[in-house]
Amino acid sequence: MEADAKPKKSGPRLCCICNQRRAVLKRPKTLEQICRECFYEVFEEEIHQVIVENQLFKPGDRIAIGASGGKDSTVLAYVLSELNRRHNYGLDLFLLSVDEGITGYRDDSLETVKRNELQYGLPLKIVSYKDLYGWTMDEIVKMIGLKNNCTFCGVFRRQALDRGAALLKVDKVATGHNADDIAETVLLNILRGDIARLSRCTSITTGEDGPIPRCKPFKYTYEKEIVMYAYFKKLDYFSTECIYSPNAYRGFAREFIKDLERIRPRAILDIITSGENFRISTSTKMPEQGTCERCGYISSQKWCKACVLLEGLNRGLPKLGIGRSRGLNNDIKKDTKQGGGTKSIESKQCGSLDF
Repeated sequence: MEADAKPKKSGPRLCCICNQRRAVLKRPKTLEQICRECFYEVFEEEIHQVIVENQLFKPGDRIAIGASGGKDSTVLAYVLSELNRRHNYGLDLFLLSVDEGITGYRDDSLETVKRNELQYGLPLKIVSYKDLYGWTMDEIVKMIGLKNNCTFCGVFRRQALDRGAALLKVDKVATGHNADDIAETVLLNILRGDIARLSRCTSITTGEDGPIPRCKPFKYTYEKEIVMYAYFKKLDYFSTECIYSPNAYRGFAREFIKDLERIRPRAILDIITSGENFRISTSTKMPEQGTCERCGYISSQKWCKACVLLEGLNRGLPKLGIGRSRGLNNDIKKDTKQGGGTKSIESKQCGSLDF
């Protein structure tokens, strides 16, 4: 009896799209095994389709790309530059960065953004917390501690982006928020019972009733695929996490989403779809948008959240603005009624926004 023949070794697995080149990765979103070239093509084409189907831009628009130096914003700047050239979008693109004043983190990441400015040929504008608010995040953390510091940073950053966008006179801000980020936000708003934000957190374009709209071209793009794209393209990005965010509430939601993705990759898109299809009761009263009396920014209260937090810092009572701001806004009303309050407010650092 002849000896059992040795099984033949199977050759390298071919790309399931082109069936010609060797597969080098498995797409996290679809689990398809594809080659590098096909990955570039489907990654960029999906983003192009999102832009076209949602009419995110129109010819002649001036677009600021929120650039932190991280993987998401770096890939967004690169891909938007490529698609703008390839499909003739007719956009004027700019990089817009916020310097929160975090030593050993933001100062290093901004060096990456400055290199991106040269690599992609895009003008760069940097706005800082210190110039806008008179405080850096290092100074805020020194006063408030590591708890609730992300509240200050998130509120200030949102307004700082709008201020920078106003200086650039852009029509829209494009941010690198990806599918994982949006799924996390849906989950967080459910956990917090935040109905107002839950009703709009999956919108691909937000702030259309505000000074400058924002859009998310990466709404359906997985974070893992962004990392893969940056790695294979050898893009220059900064990968260190913020030194003040380890205990952020969002971090726990992020870990939960990652666990779900390992079990079922489609879970991320399913959560986004669920958020899109939520029906908010018509009896739910949404806050009426007005204008902050101190800085002119959009607000549902007498003062916007940034000015409330800033006032707490300037009074030496940083926790005054944490949580619901109604109490401090009532104090503000009393101060204003007593006379002279508005003058002292207007003379402070926050200043006026000329939108």
